[in-house]
Formats: sequence, C-alpha cells, structure tokens
Amino acid sequence: MEAFNAEKIRKDFPLLRKGIVYLDNAATTQKPLQVINAISEYYTEYNANIHRGVYAISVRSTTAYEEAHQKAANFINASIEEVIFTPGTTGSLNMLAYTLVPTLKPGDEIVLTEMEHHSNLVPWQQLAKERGLAVRFIPLAKDMTLDMAKAEKLITDKTRIVSVTHMSNALGTITPIQEIAELCRRHGALLVVDGAQSIPHMKIDVKALNCDFFAFSAHKLFGPTGLGVLYGKKEHLKNMKPFLYGGDMIREVRFEDSTWNDLPWKFEAGTPDISGAIGFAASLDYISRIGMEHIHSYESELLDYCLTELRKIEGITLYGPGSYGPGSGKQGPIISFNLDGIHAHDVATILDREHIAIRGGHHCAMPLMKKLGISGTSRISLAFYNTKEDIDRAVRALRRAREVFSR
Repeated sequence: MEAFNAEKIRKDFPLLRKGIVYLDNAATTQKPLQVINAISEYYTEYNANIHRGVYAISVRSTTAYEEAHQKAANFINASIEEVIFTPGTTGSLNMLAYTLVPTLKPGDEIVLTEMEHHSNLVPWQQLAKERGLAVRFIPLAKDMTLDMAKAEKLITDKTRIVSVTHMSNALGTITPIQEIAELCRRHGALLVVDGAQSIPHMKIDVKALNCDFFAFSAHKLFGPTGLGVLYGKKEHLKNMKPFLYGGDMIREVRFEDSTWNDLPWKFEAGTPDISGAIGFAASLDYISRIGMEHIHSYESELLDYCLTELRKIEGITLYGPGSYGPGSGKQGPIISFNLDGIHAHDVATILDREHIAIRGGHHCAMPLMKKLGISGTSRISLAFYNTKEDIDRAVRALRRAREVFSR
C-alpha cells in the first residue's frame, strides 16, 4: 500500500479540479473517476437486468451486482447474506421501523438520542404514536458527548429497540456503540446503528460493534446516490418479514400463497440499482486501496487543525466535543459553528461567492437545534481529499464575512 498523498488523490476527483473548496462532505461526497468510469462502462458495455437472463451480458451484470454485495460485506466484516441493498440510509431505517415496530406491543419502549437525524427519529416516532409505544431520548452531556449515565437509566427491560447515530451529522459526536450494545444485551433490546456519517471516516466492524443492524449510504462513501446498505444479523433477517413484495424476492408464487428467496435477495424486490451497486463496488475498491487507517489518521489531523484555526476567529461559537478540547476520539471530522450576529445561511452564501461549499441550517436535526437554543449552524465537514489549504481558505473567508457584517 503506497503512502497517503492527498494532493495525488485530489486528481482523481473531477469537480475538485475546478477550483472549488468542497467542505460539505456530510451531505454527500465527491466521486472519483474510478467510480464514474465503472458506471459508464456498465451502461455502455453490459447493461442488462440481473438474475433473469442466461445471455452473456446479463450474466456479467448479475456477477458484478453480487460481487458488490460481497465487497460491501467484506468492508464491514459481515457475510453476504447479511447485506441488503436499499435506496439509502433513510430507506434502510424506514424499512426497519416498518418491519420491527409491528412486532411490539403497547407499553414497549424505543430509545433514541437527542442528536438523531430526522431519518432516524421520525419513522420510529410516527409508528410509535400509532401503536401506543413510548419513545425515550438519551440526552447529551455538557461536553456534547452522549450522556451514558442517563443511557443506563433509560435503557431498561421495557426497551425493545435502541436506534442511535454512530456519528452525529450536526455535531460530529461519536457514540460509544459498544457500550450501548452492552446495555442492549443486558435488557434484551435490539440495537440499530445509523452509520451514514461514520462509515467514510473509520473502520467499521459490525461484529466488534455487536449491533443488530447497521445502515449506511453509498453516496457518503464516494459512491453514487440512490444506493444504501442495511446490515442485519442473519438470525434476525431470517425471521423478519419482507418489507417489499414483487419480482426477484420470491422463490415460488401460487394463487394461494408465496415463499421467499434466500438472503439477501428476500429483501430486494424488483429491478435494483444495478449501476449504483457497480459504482459502489468501485468506490469500495478505491477506499480499500487507500486504507481506512490512513484515511482516519489524516482526517483526525485535519479535524484538529480546523478546530484550532476556527477557535482563532473572533465571535465564533463551536458546537461539539471538539469545542472543549481536541476533537480526535470523541468527534469525527464534522464541525458546527456560528458567527455572532450572522445567520448560518448568510455565512454559507458569502463563502459560496468565494467558491467554498459549506452547509448552513438545521442539518435535519431540528430537535437538537431547539435543545441547543439555536435555529441552526454553519457546518464544515471534511474528507480525505481536503487539505489544510482548504481550511485556511475557509477561515479567511469567515473572517471576511465578519468584516462585511460588522460595517
């Protein structure tokens, strides 16, 4: 494995050649040429449906699609039977909510955290209301890490499902999943992990995490949009009912009844996102060649540099564990902040004029923002193709934004 070289890596990403400083990686990541070319090759060389044809290009398409499942399984230390392709993290979490909640009874409890993305809050919330279930929220401690003392009190024998983010998209806070898993095992609860933000930044081993389900999206991992992965322990998936019915997820259909296909195809009804899966496989190959250990080490250095430089700006407020010290360990490379007297949308607009892309708003975490007493934040989110020069440009632009609004 060759040494990590961010400048060399940047040449693989066409949009970065255009002079833009892209710092909105928590929303979606840029795609390397290797991914773009893999998708183009599929459509120009072997575009055909899977599992349905004996002709050569259909066989090639099927092989590539199934290899994508295997690569995704290897990436998170799972078996191919445990990896389901979905439309994305949101689709995965909704599938779980609509499949698991009907097995609960009135009085059962679901535990979330106060920093959940709407995708991991609203489905549980709405289905719980329909079925007379209670939803509890683990609060944040003063340093904006998860309050594990409160978690121990909230996760009880009444708890049936615990669904938590692995890394907050709004704060960067990293959830101690293994500790949560231990509480779940103690009380017989299922653990669902929203890994949309953690998967690009740290090595994920679902066996080591000891979670029951883990959801993430290809587009956060330098792959195409429209494809997600839902990992589930094999014993759970075997017992769960399919969420969607139709072609390819059946073994046999009779007028009276039907039987289901083997895992993971049991949960993949209809023609899937074949090109997306092939592009995703290319992104996994690309990341694996770089090495997650190199990515994590480099991004941790970038995070601490970014926090240090942002703290030097007059009138800035940081939100996240990194606002209380170095970010590494408790916070991923996602930094939320506000500048005194300037709305987050205005900050993002001013930076856009200098070709710097950051996010401003509530980040699909409105309850968290209300808890913090703010309407939203500006957010810088880093990836391995970012550099200290990117951060320096953003910091200079933020200082100019303060000058504009102080006149």
